Amino acid sequence: MSRYTYDLHVHSCLSPCADNDNTPNNLAGMAVLNNIQIMALTDHNTCRNCPAFFTACKRYGIVPIPGMELTTSEDIHVVCLFPELENALKFNDEIDTYRIRIPNNKEVFGDQLILDGMDELIGEEPDFLTNATTISYDDVPQIVAKYDGVCYPAHIDRESNGVVAILGTLPEEPDYPAAEVHFRKNLEAYTEQYHLENKVVLVSSDAHYLTDLREENESLEIPDEPYSSALVRHNLIKIIRGEKL
Repeated sequence: MSRYTYDLHVHSCLSPCADNDNTPNNLAGMAVLNNIQIMALTDHNTCRNCPAFFTACKRYGIVPIPGMELTTSEDIHVVCLFPELENALKFNDEIDTYRIRIPNNKEVFGDQLILDGMDELIGEEPDFLTNATTISYDDVPQIVAKYDGVCYPAHIDRESNGVVAILGTLPEEPDYPAAEVHFRKNLEAYTEQYHLENKVVLVSSDAHYLTDLREENESLEIPDEPYSSALVRHNLIKIIRGEKL
C-alpha cells in the first residue's frame, strides 16, 4: 500500500479547447515536474490520444489512466476512466456512434491533433469533439460498465457543464459512486450540501494548458504489491467504484 498523487482530468491537444502544447509527452513530463504520479487523459468525447499517452507515461515513469470526458445530451460533463487501454478504445468506438457530427472549424475552436508516442502528428479529428452526444446523464454508467470502467460527474462546483449548474442538484439516481470538484476549497461545502459522504470525492485540474497542472495535488492510498503500473491502475478504478480491497 502506497500513497499516490493524482490528476484524473487532463486534456491533450486532441481536445479543441486545449493548447497544442498539451502533447502526450509534454503532459507526462509536466506530471514529473509537478509530482503527479498518476495521470488520466480525458479528452472530450474521444480516447484517440490515449495510446500515445501510455507510451509517453512509460517513458517518464507515470501511471497512465485511459479516459474520456463525455458530454451528455444534457451538456453535462462526465469523467469516464478505464483499467486498460483496450477497454477505453472499445468504449471510444461505441461513443463514436452517439456523436453528433459537425465539422470542426479550426479557426474558431482550435486544432484536434492525434499524435504518436513521440509526439509526431499522425492525424486530425475532422468533426468537432466538444459538442453534446446523444447519451443521457442517466445512461452513461451502464455503457461505461460494459467496458469495466468507472464514471462520475465532472467539476460539479463549476457553472460550465457541471451537473449541479445544469440540473440544479446532484440527482440521487443514477447512483454514481464518485464526484469531482475542481476547487479544493469547495470540497467541504459541496460534500455537506449534496450529501457526498458515501461517495469518493476527487479533486482534479481539468487542465487545458500545461500551466493548469497543479503543484499541490490530491493523493490516495492504493494497494500496489507486487508493484506494477497495471495493478495500481486497476486498484484505483476499484477504489473509485467504492470497492473494498
